[in-house]
Amino acid sequence: MRQQLIAALIFIRTLLRKKRFLKELIEIRKLQYNLKAVIGASGISQHGWLATEHGFLNILIEADWSRYFEKHSINRMLAEHVWEHMTVSEGLLASQDSFNFLADGGSMRIAVPDGLNPDLEYINAVKPNGTGPGARDHKVLYTHHSLGQMLELVGFVVRKLEYFDEQGQFHIEKWNIEDGLVRRSLKYDPRNTDSKINYTSLIIDAIKIPGLVAGSA
Repeated sequence: MRQQLIAALIFIRTLLRKKRFLKELIEIRKLQYNLKAVIGASGISQHGWLATEHGFLNILIEADWSRYFEKHSINRMLAEHVWEHMTVSEGLLASQDSFNFLADGGSMRIAVPDGLNPDLEYINAVKPNGTGPGARDHKVLYTHHSLGQMLELVGFVVRKLEYFDEQGQFHIEKWNIEDGLVRRSLKYDPRNTDSKINYTSLIIDAIKIPGLVAGSA
């Protein structure tokens, strides 16, 4: 009985979020604003961004994308801690679909747990079947190399924004929240202090350069 109640509540929540998404999508098209979409928003919204949910947009199914968007129409995408919930082959497929639905010159900001973070406690929390929230569903622990190579394989040009290298050194490039706010980042995660980095993500901007065909990079 309890499981049935939970399932019903999830179904209702998804319907409400879908209704809000469709309303905002219609308004954006009416006003001809740039399309910005959060992939797998989990109920977290950002001003000016469409919040999509797995319950009505499965990014592994092209027909789901086509139900709401035309190809080459989305200007910005944001996926914070989504790709690690897919296998490598699924992540590649999702990257391909994202490339196809991004407008030329558009970008997708991806954030995932950082597999080169030197903090063993962090790694144990975020690795597949780890101890952290949601980690039992994690399928992959990416590094800046493995995620970057996947994105380049489908045609993206990659800009690495925050990541640890093989020597445990943290790297950061300046980025703005207008292209997607990553909450689990150096600046915006409240767990970090001026004296200590407690939680960051591997953050990459995947950019679709005009004229590039998926798989040609």
